[in-house]
Amino acid sequence: MGRFGILRTLFCSFYNSYIYLYNDYISMVHASKERTLVIIKPDGVQRSLVGEIIQRFERVGLKLVGVKFGVPEESRIEEHYTLDPEWKRRVGERAIASYTKKGEKPPSNDPIAIGDSVVERLKKYMSSGPAVVMAWQGAHSVELVRKLVGGTEPRSSDVGTIRGDFVLDSYAMSDSDGRAIRNLIHASGSVEEATQELALWFSEKELVDYRLLQEGILYDVNLDGILE
Repeated sequence: MGRFGILRTLFCSFYNSYIYLYNDYISMVHASKERTLVIIKPDGVQRSLVGEIIQRFERVGLKLVGVKFGVPEESRIEEHYTLDPEWKRRVGERAIASYTKKGEKPPSNDPIAIGDSVVERLKKYMSSGPAVVMAWQGAHSVELVRKLVGGTEPRSSDVGTIRGDFVLDSYAMSDSDGRAIRNLIHASGSVEEATQELALWFSEKELVDYRLLQEGILYDVNLDGILE
């Protein structure tokens, strides 16, 4: 095993240990404190969908606890999409499966090669203009945001999801054009992923701990005080 292989093994071992310890910690935290990262990508900003997207998260009961606006640097985008060493492989496998399901030929049968290509295209796409980076908090926030956003490919996203309602792009069209798929939003895929991504984009002091009046209805056990 070469030096790179040893370093990769050590990193994966450290990463797995971190996830194990984090799962122990998160199990002790109330569900209402769960947080997730959402990025409205440059196409979402250019199509004036920021308010619509935020409204969908607010209507379900999630709370905005952090927000930034600006043009992301390519180096930050690359770091974001490679926090998980397995991300490239998973993205490549999903893309291959999507092509196969539609009876289309994937650009490559190597998921890592597809993943590398996706990262390069994402760097160009995500740094093409201003984006909105947000931290949202609430019970099952990671799962709920993913459900509201829809699948990665807008073409196959369900009607009623953000991507299904507002985007017409597809893997086939984006690959034909040699660009990243334009799907408006990034949303953390798991609680562990959200923790890593939030730490990359926000310092702890940039996340505001406050109470919304509606939280009494959402989380109070006995709904005390309604008739006072």
